[in-house]
Amino acid sequence: MTKTKPVLIDLDDSLPVAQPEAATQIADEGDAPQGAAMQRVAALAVARPSRLARWFWSVVLGLTGFVVSLAAWDYLNALLARSPILGLAAAGLVGLLLLLLAAIALRELAAFARLRRIDALQHQAADAAGRTDLAPARAVMRQLHRLYSGRPDMARGLTILDERQPDLLDADAMLGHAEQVLLHPLDERARREVEAAARQVATVTALVPLALADVFVALTANLRMIRRIADIYGGRSGWFGSWRLVRTVLTHLVATGAVAVGDDLIGTVAGGGALSKVSRRFGEGVINGALTARVGIAAIEVCRPLPFVALPRPKVTSLVQRALTGLFGRAAG
Repeated sequence: MTKTKPVLIDLDDSLPVAQPEAATQIADEGDAPQGAAMQRVAALAVARPSRLARWFWSVVLGLTGFVVSLAAWDYLNALLARSPILGLAAAGLVGLLLLLLAAIALRELAAFARLRRIDALQHQAADAAGRTDLAPARAVMRQLHRLYSGRPDMARGLTILDERQPDLLDADAMLGHAEQVLLHPLDERARREVEAAARQVATVTALVPLALADVFVALTANLRMIRRIADIYGGRSGWFGSWRLVRTVLTHLVATGAVAVGDDLIGTVAGGGALSKVSRRFGEGVINGALTARVGIAAIEVCRPLPFVALPRPKVTSLVQRALTGLFGRAAG
C-alpha cells in the first residue's frame, strides 16, 4: 500500500499578497432610502419653466382660445340662420358656460384674498407680540373675530375670548390666550390631516410597486392635505390658490433643505433605519411619510393665522410615529 505525501509548492515572492481590508466595498442601494417620490414631487412643484416655454404656452393657449371662440361664433350664427329656436338655446348654454367660468374666476380671486388676509394677520400678530401698546394686539383680536365669526365650530371659542379679553392687560398674554382658545382645536384637526396624508403616502410607497404610482399618490395626497389644512384655518383656497400654496410651501422647504434626507432624519424617524435593512420599499415608505409630515408642518405654519408661541410646534417624529404605528409593525411604532 503506497502512502500519499503532501505536495509543497514554492510561491514566488514577486506575486502580490491579497489584502482583504483594502478591497473596495460594494454599496448596497437598499440601505439608504432617500424618499424618491417626495423628492420628485418637490422638484415638480418648484420647477419654473423658462421664459421661452412660458411664452410658447401663452401663445398656444391664446391661439386655442381664439380658434375655439371663432368656431363657436360661426356655429351659433349658422345655427341661428338654420333654426332660430335651436340657435337661441345654444346661445343660452354658451352664456351659462361663460357665467360659470366667471363664477369660478371670482371664487379663485376670493381664495387668493383669503390667503393674503391670513398672511397679513400673521405679520400683524408678529409685530404685536412683545409690545407694551395693546392696540395692535386688540386689532389682531378683531381680525380673528371677523375671520371666524361665520363658523359655528368657533362660536364657543370666540365667546370665551370676548369674555376674557378685558382682563388681559398684556399683548403676549392676549395673543397666547387667543392661540390656546381658538387655534388649539384647529391644530389637532390639522395634525390628523397630516398624519392621514403621511400614512397614505407611506403605505402606497411600501406596497405598490408600480412605476410613478408613489409619485402620483404623493403629489395628490400633499395637495389634498394642504387644501384641507388651509380650509381648517379659514384660508379655503381654490385650485389655483392651492397650487400656489403648494409651491410656496415646497419652495420654502427646498430653500431650507428640509426635503433633503440625511442621516438625522433616518435616525430620528421611527423605524426608518431598521426598515431599510429589511426592505428598501418599506424604508422609502417611512421616509416619504416623514417628508409628507414636514410638508404638512410647513403648511400649518403658512396657513395658521398666529405663529406658534403659547403652543408647541408640531414635530415630524411624533407625527410620523402616530401616523405609522401598527402600519409596519413595531419597527415603525
